[in-house]
Amino acid sequence: MGFVEKISMRLFHDLALFLEPIFPELRDDLRMARMRISAREYIARSIFIAFLVFLAEVPLLSFIFGLSLQTFLFSFVFSFTISIFLAGCFFFLSLNYPKLIAKERAKKIEKDLPFATLFLSTIAGSKLPLYRILRIFSEFGEYGEINKEILEIVKGVEAFGLDINTSLQRAIERAPSKPFKDLLWGMLSINKTGGEMDVFLREKAKNFMEEYRRKLYEYSRQLMFIIEIYLTSIVLGAIFFTILTAIMGGMAGGGGLIIIQFLLIVVFIPLITFGLIFVIRSMNPGGE
Repeated sequence: MGFVEKISMRLFHDLALFLEPIFPELRDDLRMARMRISAREYIARSIFIAFLVFLAEVPLLSFIFGLSLQTFLFSFVFSFTISIFLAGCFFFLSLNYPKLIAKERAKKIEKDLPFATLFLSTIAGSKLPLYRILRIFSEFGEYGEINKEILEIVKGVEAFGLDINTSLQRAIERAPSKPFKDLLWGMLSINKTGGEMDVFLREKAKNFMEEYRRKLYEYSRQLMFIIEIYLTSIVLGAIFFTILTAIMGGMAGGGGLIIIQFLLIVVFIPLITFGLIFVIRSMNPGGE
């Protein structure tokens, strides 16, 4: 437990204990986000930080509104109300932060899952026990978050003395990605029933590859659509608007149109371009 968590638990333990049943999904979100902190400690820390934000906002907003409104009492009450609202927003955003981390981890896992499953099926072709298959896989660091999850399974066996089935069961509970959960469930079932692990992994790799190709195809179609909209609406529209305003400015002699043209070319188009780049990167099934 860190310094902030100790102070938070000392000040807000009872309130965190009261709020913990209201957010039952937080414990799973923290586990899937690999944040090694209990739900109660995380709630207490979020309350503490939100309280600090509230204490910082009240005098700052009171000073700002006091200068503009020239009435201290109204400025203080207004700042107090806004500070409570902003601190509450910060608290709820903080509680949703582990969910965002878990979703980002799930996206990274699903990006590498087809190739990692193919590699697992290759190792399983040697008919090694499941623990040995996962042990060999964990020694390669090419698959990011999947390697971390597999390494946790191996550590559960080597460091804590768990059997491979129990360690797999725990990995399923903390896995943030549904396809990865399904893969681990299948491996657990095959290991319990004594089926052909290499055949199962080969079929799963084939299914994941087909899904990956489908996502790439959809991504290429969406990318073509976005590029067409960008070229026709943004670029050609900006060119047409610039020419039209230049003609109107020459006829009417308006100097303000030059400022509008400058803002359009220097500010608006780059902002739209960076926004589209961000959207395209987030849509890419291959990650970067």
